[in-house]
Amino acid sequence: MKAIRRFTVRPVLPEPLRPLSDLARNLRWSWHAETRELFQAVDPEGWAASEHDPIRLLGSVPPARLAELAQDRRFLRRLRAAADDLHDYVTGARWYQAQPGNPPAAIAYFSPEFGVTAALPQYSGGLGILAGDHLKAASDLGVPLIGVGLLYRHGYFRQSLSREGWQQEHYPVLDPNELPVTLLEEADGTPAGVDLALPGGRRLRARIWLAQVGRVPLLMLDSDVEDNDLGERGVTDRLYGGGSDHRLLQEMLLGIGGVRAVRTYCRLTGHPEPEVFHTNEGHAGFLGVERIAELCERGLDFDAALEAVRGGTVFTTHTPVPAGIDRFDRDLVARHFGPDAELPHIDVERVLRLGRESYPDGRPDLFNMAVMGLRLAQRANGVSVLHGRVSRGMFSGLWPGFDADDVPITSVTNGVHAPTWVAPEVFRLGARQIGAQRAEDALTVGGSDRWDSVADIPDQDVWQLRRDLREQLVTEVRRRLRASWRQRGAGAAELGWIDDVLDPDVLTIGFARRVPSYKRLTLMLRDRDRLTELLLHPERPIQIVVAGKAHPADDGGKRLVQELVRFADDPRVRHRIVFLPDYGMAMARKLYPGCDVWLNNPLRPLEACGTSGMKAALNGCLNLSVLDGWWDEWFQPDFGWAVPTADGEHTTPDRRDDLEAAALYDLLEQRVTPRFYERGRSGLPERWIEMVRRTITQLGPKVLAGRMVREYVDRLYTPAAHAHRELTPDAARSLAAWKAQVGAAWREVAVDHVETSATAATAELGSTLTLRVRVNLGGLAPRDVEVQALSGRVDAEDRIADAATAPLKPVGGPDEEGRWIYEGPLALDRTGPYGYTVRILPDHRLLASGAELGLVAVPSEDVVDGAGVLLR
Repeated sequence: MKAIRRFTVRPVLPEPLRPLSDLARNLRWSWHAETRELFQAVDPEGWAASEHDPIRLLGSVPPARLAELAQDRRFLRRLRAAADDLHDYVTGARWYQAQPGNPPAAIAYFSPEFGVTAALPQYSGGLGILAGDHLKAASDLGVPLIGVGLLYRHGYFRQSLSREGWQQEHYPVLDPNELPVTLLEEADGTPAGVDLALPGGRRLRARIWLAQVGRVPLLMLDSDVEDNDLGERGVTDRLYGGGSDHRLLQEMLLGIGGVRAVRTYCRLTGHPEPEVFHTNEGHAGFLGVERIAELCERGLDFDAALEAVRGGTVFTTHTPVPAGIDRFDRDLVARHFGPDAELPHIDVERVLRLGRESYPDGRPDLFNMAVMGLRLAQRANGVSVLHGRVSRGMFSGLWPGFDADDVPITSVTNGVHAPTWVAPEVFRLGARQIGAQRAEDALTVGGSDRWDSVADIPDQDVWQLRRDLREQLVTEVRRRLRASWRQRGAGAAELGWIDDVLDPDVLTIGFARRVPSYKRLTLMLRDRDRLTELLLHPERPIQIVVAGKAHPADDGGKRLVQELVRFADDPRVRHRIVFLPDYGMAMARKLYPGCDVWLNNPLRPLEACGTSGMKAALNGCLNLSVLDGWWDEWFQPDFGWAVPTADGEHTTPDRRDDLEAAALYDLLEQRVTPRFYERGRSGLPERWIEMVRRTITQLGPKVLAGRMVREYVDRLYTPAAHAHRELTPDAARSLAAWKAQVGAAWREVAVDHVETSATAATAELGSTLTLRVRVNLGGLAPRDVEVQALSGRVDAEDRIADAATAPLKPVGGPDEEGRWIYEGPLALDRTGPYGYTVRILPDHRLLASGAELGLVAVPSEDVVDGAGVLLR
């Protein structure tokens, strides 16, 4: 019979075991091996049955076992040591506390999803895993981050397969009382919460759940509260579920409600107020609007408040295609703001202007969340060098008149949290070389360019480790495959063949990720006969493990999954290729270490970063990938292979897939498998082992989330905190007034004349010319602008590549016509076709970039012709 009501009955731990509760409630256990081993010792069978979830474990341990442990002196010593270690970890000084430059007192980090651990399933894919790794690395480094997200009662879907191989979705209900979270409470014990005003006098209320991620608090808003109507209770039902109105309410709750949750948390705990707000993708963009409203309530006008907010805001875009950005109907957004809804004292038109696509081919009837994110942040970045370049091109319309290279979007290449993703066996092998503490520091803080100590590990040890991890993967695959086939309706008598699936001595390739079309799950099936030959080769076979989820609304993605599953179901090859449903963190932690090669074949340049290959590399798995995302940046033949791209202007999509699939087969056949199976005098694949060693030595330090977070601190968080401190109310008003003045005067700003001391069309390397420019500043003063010379090599169309920029100085003026003369040296430091030009940019000490206002003046065609701008 079905229960009519559900309770969570929590265990009463004996007094000596009370620290177990604290250890279970701090998610550091998810990446701290000693704590996980302690929980395993409580009840090994229960630990496995709980899927390594301490909360579930402690709820299932029999009282007799707890009483036994309470008398076990050896266990109690281990428990005290683990509790003391956690206390030192969360209270002691770490990397951040030793940083100069007065970094921020606190940073609020907003994301729609967080993948911290499988025990808290609040993630769908790479964005959430990245956010979870960001929090964990910040904790290891001592960075005072506050995470902000939503608590979805169904999380993301669980995936299974029908008998025909069609993806099926299931949405289990998550009870927060059974999760590693606690309810944030007011001083009187009542639940702390936030609420938003909705059209028609309705309210959206949410409670605040707290997940402790090491040193970092993660605040998660939950609208499933009794005070809400049924519709509002469902706002936080599913990750990325529902229609536009539902998604808009989720993003308003995340952004606006998230800021209010941060304020509540700081008030209740005494945590320092954030000086920097980091928006991880556009979903949380409304946080900037809420902060503007806060400042307006303190007496600032909208423009001044906007400047103050921008100074302390960082925006990270993860999307390489416009279709991946949330865009809402303008009228829908308008309904949710203004006198009858949220932020009644803010002009609705000012809010709408923040998200308007005011550039060629933009849709003025849509509200673009990424555009709003960029307009509300003084600092923005992509997540790899290539993605930064793609983002500058994609959003260049917001900075008209500037080359894409000058668009103020930088890049910080993603990293992965090594203690989470490095297999314990890999860590132990490294610790044997340099000691456990040095190994832990190398994986968390990082800082070195190479891990040269890996070179001293004997070949035999490296190869034995790789085989052990492959064997563990084979066992895991068979277990999961059997469970999947039982879900698909197969009887036990049908599944004897699963005992022979995969072989621990066969080259193993992994491919696991979300299944949008651009990631090309089925590229490997382009020539099925050729793939079959590779799988069944008599001397050099390969085996492939595939996993991935298609979005529930993406039938095209589901068809790709079904196509792969049907191929893998073929009795001729099913022992060599498998599809594992329900890809998630628990599966990934076995998959990355157990594979020899990690395959990634997206349509370049549509993979923003692609961190799965980083996790594989940390475990000695070699990458075989299209040069996209991080692999474009760090690929070397020493530790992997690059799949050539056929992205010529006139290549059709089908032709491109044919060519790139053929290149992939060629690499596997001619380069990868021979290297794996080739044996040296020692009987080992010495050249393969050397590639594994170089992968860990050279790539390891680069792919760390610790390196990533340190870059954020140095390049984005600390400058943003300084800008936040400088933008006092008076400074913000002054900056807003200055921007208005410059904007009004800019139409008169012009370059009137350019000349140099050059007398010929050639010049010698190392010589210096004098550049003289006459400009009209349109009523502005020299202190309001910077006049720059840009110079460098030019192509056949006279475009300057890798331009060097130098400021010119005013030497006289204004003349009778109000013109100013600027001069400066122009050093000819490169040979070949060489050119220069000049431009005028707004200049103010509180600007982060000369392009910030999107205003630039360059020479007109007649000025260029008259001055002879190019030297040849």
